[in-house]
Amino acid sequence: MSVDLVKELLGEVFKTILLVSGPILLVSLLVGLGVSLFQAVTQIQEFTLTFVPKMVAVFVSLFIFFPWMVKTLIAFTINIIEKIPVYIR
Repeated sequence: MSVDLVKELLGEVFKTILLVSGPILLVSLLVGLGVSLFQAVTQIQEFTLTFVPKMVAVFVSLFIFFPWMVKTLIAFTINIIEKIPVYIR
C-alpha cells in the first residue's frame, strides 16, 4: 500500500464523515444559535431551554436524513470492499 493510496483513502474517509455528519451538525448549530439569540433578547437563562430544542431538532433531522446517510455509508463501504484488491497490492 503506497503513501498516495493511503492519502486517497483518508481523503475519502474524511469526505464521507463530513458529508454524513454535516447536516446534523448544521441543524444543531442553527438551533443553538436561534435559542441563544432568543435567550439574549428575552434575558431568560433557563438551562433546559438550550438542550431540549437542540435534542428535538437533532432527532427530527436524524429521522429526515437517516435514509440518505445510510445510502452514503453503504456506497462508501461498497467502494472500499471493491478496492480491496488494489489495497493489497
